Amino acid sequence: MPSPSRRTVLATGSAVGGALLAGGMPAQARAADHADISDSDPWRTVLDDADLVWQRMPKTWYEGPYLGNGFLGSGIYAEPGAETKAVRFNVQHSEVQDHRPEFGSLFGLARLPIGWFTLEPVGAITDLDWRLGLRDAELTGTLTTDQGTLTLRALVHNSRSVLAVEVTPSEGERDFRWVFHPADAISPRADFKPLPDGYQGNPPAEVAEHDGVSTAVQPLLSGGQHVTAWRERTRGGTRCLYVHVAHSYPKSTALGRALTTVRGASALPYDRLAGTHRAWWHAYYRKSFLSLPDARIQRFYWIQLYKTASAARRDAPVMATSGPWLESTPWPNTWWNLNVQLEYWLIHGSNHLELDAVTRALSEFRGNLSKEVSDRYRADSLGIPRTTDPQLVNGAAGTLTGYGVGIPGQDPPTPEVGNLTWALHNVWLSYRHTMDESILRDVLFPLLRKAINYYLHFLEPGADGKLHLPATFSPEYGGNSRDCNYDLMLLTWGCRTLLESAELLGVKDALAPRWREVLAQRVPYPTDANGFMIGADIPFAKSHRHYSHLLAVYPLYELTGRTPDELALIEKSLAHWVGFEGALQGYTFTGAASMSALLGKGEDALRYLGQLMTRFIQPNTMYKESGPVIETPLSAAQSLHDMVCQSWGGVVRVFPALPAAWADLTVHDFRTQGAFLLSAVRRDGVTRWVRLVSEAGAPCVVRHGIAGAIDVRDGRGRPLRYRAVSDGTIQVALRKDESVLITARGERPDLTIAPVRPNADAPRWGLPA
Repeated sequence: MPSPSRRTVLATGSAVGGALLAGGMPAQARAADHADISDSDPWRTVLDDADLVWQRMPKTWYEGPYLGNGFLGSGIYAEPGAETKAVRFNVQHSEVQDHRPEFGSLFGLARLPIGWFTLEPVGAITDLDWRLGLRDAELTGTLTTDQGTLTLRALVHNSRSVLAVEVTPSEGERDFRWVFHPADAISPRADFKPLPDGYQGNPPAEVAEHDGVSTAVQPLLSGGQHVTAWRERTRGGTRCLYVHVAHSYPKSTALGRALTTVRGASALPYDRLAGTHRAWWHAYYRKSFLSLPDARIQRFYWIQLYKTASAARRDAPVMATSGPWLESTPWPNTWWNLNVQLEYWLIHGSNHLELDAVTRALSEFRGNLSKEVSDRYRADSLGIPRTTDPQLVNGAAGTLTGYGVGIPGQDPPTPEVGNLTWALHNVWLSYRHTMDESILRDVLFPLLRKAINYYLHFLEPGADGKLHLPATFSPEYGGNSRDCNYDLMLLTWGCRTLLESAELLGVKDALAPRWREVLAQRVPYPTDANGFMIGADIPFAKSHRHYSHLLAVYPLYELTGRTPDELALIEKSLAHWVGFEGALQGYTFTGAASMSALLGKGEDALRYLGQLMTRFIQPNTMYKESGPVIETPLSAAQSLHDMVCQSWGGVVRVFPALPAAWADLTVHDFRTQGAFLLSAVRRDGVTRWVRLVSEAGAPCVVRHGIAGAIDVRDGRGRPLRYRAVSDGTIQVALRKDESVLITARGERPDLTIAPVRPNADAPRWGLPA
């Protein structure tokens, strides 16, 4: 599928002008920021440039296109073993799971595979030309056979949750066909681990016809069902397949819903469905903008925004390890000792809080969190185990079926205690980026209070007069250790956050003195000559992919290098951690990139991201270890955010860790802590202007990075009073909906938001020729 080069496209977009900042601009300029997408629109420019293309047949999950809406997902690639005969369109759904808790979260509550359609041409496949258009969230292109061509368009509708695939065949391919293949309704973990005693697979799906709609009804041994319903409609020279999946438990009501949905959707031509679908996606992307001169990484970034909105919705289940695109995997559920946290970090800076399923799920299913701790602690404590289903249920505890929350000092089970506190850090980020007090009052404070209370049951004074933790487990190093840094760091952050939250909410909590005592008396984080240890009993002495022993550095920002000794400790620990090859994985390098960004080391951050791209990221930007997982590419987008903007500690830091090669950069409506929307432009290695819009009237302190004397103006161009906090950092009083523009003294820069020119050409993602 021919297209202009990226350099040509971006040069054209920049020359035409892009969009102008809203607020404080003439009416005609403000209108440009909200105009319909046109050829000169910067969002269209970067999105069209980031499209994935295939001129070779994808053969696996890691190579092919993927469509989704947080619930229904379809991964597309050649039918295994029949690459020239059929193309597989997987049909999977994030709500479809088993309901037998006696076999644990990995078997009895696991997500269940549904099945797949094969598109089977008349002739043998000889060529293809596909494009996954990010802007429209739609796959288009042609499939060529020795008998003709099949021109296709496919989407998973944003709101109707219907997979629609329109195919226009040439004369020789008029008799192509679709075939549905129900999958065995058994935990995908069975491909990797032995089945628990007594476990049996669910019965086969029952295929039937209902007045022109085909169905595959999958009964579950636990009760309930999931149903795949599909219908093909012919209009003129095209044939369109419509597919929907419904799940119900404990009642068997999914069949009626599936039939109703497919009948309603199939009454609409493909273009009618596509219109509302595209409108949602166009509005989604316009909530923020980022352009940088590395063509490969810029494309990667926009693909991650597409992937996130394809995999996440606030009302959808919290993302499982493979998102809605379930495949054979040892991890067929939701993982809480790293995966969930990394999956959702990028929603904050990219201004997509509408995708925050973590805050919603922890609030909605909080009643199940007390059941995950031992009976004697349930009255005042909460916990979340390593793995759960979407309702935060773990089921049976054991090495085979999935650990529950252990009791510190006792083994077995391995006492992985800190996962809930870490998940609540994501909730705290959602609060800080919106300043929505209801998140703080109704979700974070009550849940964090009980998560920290679980720790308080076990803290005990030692001979040194310090408070110590009995043995707990640091994901995923192996072995239990007293004063485990994973838990000490989360405990410290939790106590500090509870005290700050209580003050903000005007709450006089009886536990506040205990929280203060913990902060004053807890044992120092265990360290040795190499930096942070796993815990008092376990040094860091082998290759380890997880940064569980470094959470106080990132993402908690409890330790940031404020003193020379603290800085040296961070640098030593980071170098020691990544210095062990063998077990390092992709998210090792995203963590290292973000820690380097914290230290202002943009070159190091870019080098770590380069290793990630070279060693781990797959052709379609997916990621694999023993099975498919999606958290690492999404966390790489957050590492980019950390290079472009940081806002921990009440200070918005603009362009804190850019490598020299990124002399030009544009960011627009980047959401920061304090509920500010940041726009800024860098040209020729110099920050030209910085603009912040306050959504909540929070204190505004910004490290703007503009050298020398500055002008500070409000949204109407009038001088605005400010206070210099330090060199390059100012404090400005902004009320809600007010803005500040910071420029070099006497400068009146062009406030156009436009893509930057790439430093060099780069291949597209996918499988280009």
